[in-house]
Amino acid sequence: MKHMKRVAIATLLLLGISGAAAQSLGDYARSVRKNKPEPSSTSRHFDNDNLPTGGNLSVVGPPPAGDAGNANSAPAANAAAVDPAAAAAERQKTEDEWKTKLDQQKEKIDSLNRELDLEQREYRLRAAAMYSDAGNRLRNVAQWDKDDAQYKSDVEGKQKALDAARQQLDELQEQARKAGIVEKEKDNDNDKDKK
Repeated sequence: MKHMKRVAIATLLLLGISGAAAQSLGDYARSVRKNKPEPSSTSRHFDNDNLPTGGNLSVVGPPPAGDAGNANSAPAANAAAVDPAAAAAERQKTEDEWKTKLDQQKEKIDSLNRELDLEQREYRLRAAAMYSDAGNRLRNVAQWDKDDAQYKSDVEGKQKALDAARQQLDELQEQARKAGIVEKEKDNDNDKDKK
């Protein structure tokens, strides 16, 4: 017990000494800024203190690859800018197409999920019936093993199809997100669960 008290006192003393001698981060930054040498006239160094805030940004080098194709599409962009109603209609059409694709994929996933669930429930019923009757279990062992192997392969195939459909839905959602379509699926799913 005495040893613990001594260790605690020594730790507190060391922390107090180091805290008293420590310089705040702001004080340290100010001292470094004061002692900083002036930049040479041949090279320019930009930081937050001397960064230009007005004027245009000058970029040196070839234009990015995306800008080269925009030269030909400039008239189309100007036409869309002139008619915002047409642009809004096009945007709505694109959103509707993505929503349809996503809804179809969700329906496919729901269907596969229902099939898999039904298959598992039927198997449990058959297994309960098989194992409840000892005589039946002894007479039909070979048939049960054959049915059991068939069931396992069916379930495995349906599970793979379900996983592939879910992966495809994730890819479609990512493509929709990249196209600028934001899906409010979680809100819709929560509303369905509440009803």
